[in-house]
Amino acid sequence: MSKPPKLKRAPLYSERDKDNLRWLWTRYLRQKAPWLFVVLGMILVQGVVYQQFLSMTESGLRVIFESGSVADLVQVCIVVFVLFAVRGLMSYLVPRVTIWISNDAIFQMRRDLIDHMMRLDLAYFERTKSGEIIQRLVTQTQSLGVFVGQATANAVRDAVTVIIVSGYLIWKNPILFATAVVVLPFIIWVMNYVSDRVKITQGEAETALGEYMNGIEETTAGMRTVKIAGQEGVETDRLMKGTRSIRDLMNRVQITQALTMPSIDLSSAFVYVLVIGGGGYMVLSPQFDMDGAGIITFLLGMVMVFDPARLLAMFFGALPSNLVLLDRIRRLHDEVPSITDKPGATSEFDTRGDIVLEDVHFSYSEDQPLFHGLDMTFKGGQVSAIVGSTGSGKTTILSLLTRLYDTKAGRITIGGQPIDQLKVQALRGAYSVVAQDIVIFNNSIWENIRYVKPEASEEEVWQAAEKAEIADVIRARGGAPVGPKGAQLSGGQKQRIAIARAFLSDAPIILLDEATSALDQATEARIKSALDRLTKGKTCIVVAHRLSSIADADRIYVLEAGQLVEEGRHDQLLKQNRLYAQLYSAQKQGYDKKP
Repeated sequence: MSKPPKLKRAPLYSERDKDNLRWLWTRYLRQKAPWLFVVLGMILVQGVVYQQFLSMTESGLRVIFESGSVADLVQVCIVVFVLFAVRGLMSYLVPRVTIWISNDAIFQMRRDLIDHMMRLDLAYFERTKSGEIIQRLVTQTQSLGVFVGQATANAVRDAVTVIIVSGYLIWKNPILFATAVVVLPFIIWVMNYVSDRVKITQGEAETALGEYMNGIEETTAGMRTVKIAGQEGVETDRLMKGTRSIRDLMNRVQITQALTMPSIDLSSAFVYVLVIGGGGYMVLSPQFDMDGAGIITFLLGMVMVFDPARLLAMFFGALPSNLVLLDRIRRLHDEVPSITDKPGATSEFDTRGDIVLEDVHFSYSEDQPLFHGLDMTFKGGQVSAIVGSTGSGKTTILSLLTRLYDTKAGRITIGGQPIDQLKVQALRGAYSVVAQDIVIFNNSIWENIRYVKPEASEEEVWQAAEKAEIADVIRARGGAPVGPKGAQLSGGQKQRIAIARAFLSDAPIILLDEATSALDQATEARIKSALDRLTKGKTCIVVAHRLSSIADADRIYVLEAGQLVEEGRHDQLLKQNRLYAQLYSAQKQGYDKKP
């Protein structure tokens, strides 16, 4: 029976890792190279101080053992104190400068990521969990910043100390030093072993942590439903499952990393035994120029080598984890938006012209096509309505009109101008959207209205609020925040904020996406009066579930499974007695049965 092929060991640092490090250096660190050289200079001073300390220690021991001069001993002590004062100053300046460098680099990284994220397509946010995005922008960048700044500077300091002190020890006694470094291959093997396993497990841990954060956000956002349904226990179990998963993964990471220190400690003990034994023999043997002061200094030097070597090993043990973080951050930066301004795109177009869909093909996934040759015309200055069952593609049409998605085939035009030849910002600036699910920020109603036009004057905001019939609520609440996602507002108040925003932006095309479907009839009547003022004289496209609300529309389009099956005015469609008439009759009977 043949043996399975042996898996080839992955390189310690992949090409992707190297490319990520080049990206980090080129974009965020290279511009600070002068300051990095200053830091390196200060670190070199620290290393030289250690070497000089060893030299002065040996001189001091010889003063004690041989000459016995108190004056020479005092001189040695003064020099040692000055050396450590210099090192202490460097120990303060190095982290201060590196913290500034790393924090500024992470600030720029977050700035670039936020700017890039805002240019990404809606599709990215629909397929990516919000907890994962928060994790990359907050925790992963912060952890990476600490590692790049303090940890890396400390590692360079430790490496410089090891190199300079080792060089001094080699100069003093190359034979004894060569004996001491026989364990180096073992230490390298341990570091490779640890790095491989940490990198794999850290990737799993970061994925689990992102899912955990997303679960917390979902639970807190849906706490009203959780409480009403009495599902606290279910949510507790769900979050605790994620908690246990993270605990187990982090245990694996940290237990693997924990192998590093005892391995190096054992190696150090072995080295010290060799140095004491070999150095003692050299002191006792007349063949070697080694005395008691020399062997004590050499032992002290080995301590000064192995202590920073331990810290250096910890740095390289943590490096794979941080390479995983860097890769996660880089992947967000590498996301490429598909909805962009094409070469030669213009901002000029007839916003009051007809909006036409010609032979439009679209699907969210290749195996589930939605539109296959859809043709529709929304007349400029008129009210058009789109109705149909759930999943028929009503809201998708609005998404295509605003280029949240691009068509797979066919084209959409406004006033004869293809929308993919228009600048995205100019196109979307022509629309005002009033949707059922509107975004409300935890700020005052006033600030929520002004969100769409930050430069608006107080008079303009008040006019928009009066037209949307929300001004009285503003006066009553003042500047009080409305709670997360507008938790302290009713559904009607939220809708009136959306309408006020539309009045404030004063766009020529109004999109109403199920704007009143979640409201009771009394509230809907009040909202409808504001909507009538909003849409007067403008092109308006209404996606409606409640058919009674679009009876006055100039034209109604009926969709079924992505196909246009009927179109006409309300009375015409009722006379045809097809799908629209059936839907209207079913809704009317439902209303008649209500007490």
